[in-house]
Amino acid sequence: MGDDLEVLRVRKQKVLQELVSLGDFRRGNVSVNYRKCGKANCVCSREGHRGHGPQYLWNATVKGRSRAKNLRLGPELEKVSEEVNEYQKLRKLIDELVEVSEQICELKPIREVTEQKELESLKKKLRKRFSGR
Repeated sequence: MGDDLEVLRVRKQKVLQELVSLGDFRRGNVSVNYRKCGKANCVCSREGHRGHGPQYLWNATVKGRSRAKNLRLGPELEKVSEEVNEYQKLRKLIDELVEVSEQICELKPIREVTEQKELESLKKKLRKRFSGR
């Protein structure tokens, strides 16, 4: 059990180091869109035509509100794509960190309480803490 716990702690430290080494990031995603303009004589109105584009769009939901920005092909699209990819790495690392931490919590031993007085005091403290006041 001690070896497993030590392996998990080492893994946790590696994940934390990876978090520190992340670059700048932003939430959201980048999508490629084609749109029809709605003009009857335009080529985009023909059957099977994808529409005008491609147009590159970054969008995200921040505090319940949608945000979007059209991106220019080139350095701007490259920069935002890299930032979004870094955010995806962050999310994966956080999930892994939580998973490892939960495994550590399961393996850690529960401390023994030998004195009755200490046990009663602990129970009283915990009842107070978790009671619906």
